[in-house]
Amino acid sequence: MKSILNYIDGQFVRGTRTFTDINPADGTVIAEVSEADAGMVDSAVQSARSAQGGPWARMGVRERATLLYRIADVIEKKFDCLLAAEVADTGKPVSLAAKLDIPRAAANFRTFADLIKTAPAEAFQSETPDGKQALNYAVRKPLGVVGIITPWNLPLLLLTWKVAPALACGNSVVVKPSEETPATATLLAEAMAEAGVPHGVYNVVHGFGPNSAGEFLTRHDGVNAVTFTGESRTGAEIMRTVAASVKPVSFELGGKNAAIVFADCDFEETVDGLSNAVFLNTGQVCLCAERIYVERHIFEKFVDALKQKAENLRIGAPTDTATQVGPLISAPHREKVLSYYKLASQEGAAVITGGGVPQFGNALDHGSYVQPTIYTGLKESARCVKEEIFGPVCHVAPFDSEEEAVALANDTKYGLAASVWTSNLKRGHRVAQAMNVGITWVNCWFLRDLRTPFGGVGLSGIGREGGMHSLNFYSELNNICIRL
Repeated sequence: MKSILNYIDGQFVRGTRTFTDINPADGTVIAEVSEADAGMVDSAVQSARSAQGGPWARMGVRERATLLYRIADVIEKKFDCLLAAEVADTGKPVSLAAKLDIPRAAANFRTFADLIKTAPAEAFQSETPDGKQALNYAVRKPLGVVGIITPWNLPLLLLTWKVAPALACGNSVVVKPSEETPATATLLAEAMAEAGVPHGVYNVVHGFGPNSAGEFLTRHDGVNAVTFTGESRTGAEIMRTVAASVKPVSFELGGKNAAIVFADCDFEETVDGLSNAVFLNTGQVCLCAERIYVERHIFEKFVDALKQKAENLRIGAPTDTATQVGPLISAPHREKVLSYYKLASQEGAAVITGGGVPQFGNALDHGSYVQPTIYTGLKESARCVKEEIFGPVCHVAPFDSEEEAVALANDTKYGLAASVWTSNLKRGHRVAQAMNVGITWVNCWFLRDLRTPFGGVGLSGIGREGGMHSLNFYSELNNICIRL
């Protein structure tokens, strides 16, 4: 059976315990994964710290940027291998992973290679109290060792989204990928080695959270900063763990994202866009829309149209290029989503479509599939309206005024993303700016410029990633003052 090992100081390392990597499409075992114990995590951190004093520390900005370009080239060279691993681990359709996950991984390295070469630093010439001159200028230095903990929904994309700027700034990293999706973080280690990344700069430890690799990493005194993408509850635990040492943290957490649909929208474009926003990656994207508010006089028309979209989606094997909806990540996550499907009915929802499990009559019946689902009729206080489900599901409700729509959309403890659909340009700007979220799309969804700030408010996170925002998190700006 295939083994997935830890990667420490340029070597693949086997632990004393293993756990299984399961294919969510059919429940079969893909590989045995070597779990890192506390000693192995310590070795990984020490390796990363040693790298801070070796050849890596002596690399200039342009040399680091050139190395990042080489990593991107190797990712593209290993495209098929990375694609197969990502599809097997996540169950996402191959057509989606081929156009999103693997290309974006390479793009992340190229983007931050470009940015680090031109990253600005402040400089001020000023007059001192005694009439002399002083020059203040800032220099950018690495934090040191960064602990990176990544989720299972977009494993390679979100891993490289953090690793690329961390390396661009001269840090070394210890990565703890999700136990559900360990493969591509390990394959990226092979790409790092082939690209010529010095030993110790990139390390991977496999395992779980509490009393395993995740906790060992966040508690380690040798880690200078922690970045995490995942559940809000886990982010809160990490924050408590690092509080005593006051480590910098960057969190991109959960969401219960809203979409507002006005009657003057481009109807077909809106239905297409929100079908994507609800059901892409089986609803397992932090940016997916789980709450849709529709102006009342097009409400029934919209619900009918979205129902047709949902029922026409092709559910099937991830390796089939015609598949549009794959399985959820695991059997336990399917049980969670199905529990919300049951709860919605108990809370009084009208089931427009879905609400159950598809049947295939083959090996896929052993997978973690659920039906794309649409509800209406729930009260705004219902748990299914307030709590993140993280599946292919949405609740659709009517509104009568712009003010009501804004209030409904903002009535949440989360604040990651929103979308506004209208042909009225002034209203688009006005409503977008009224959203209490990190990003609002107008007449689109999931468009990303990698230079822009990305992150959430409230339970959706702390800090911003993207462009200079990432570089500023992964570096220390030191001011130097010289009296002239």
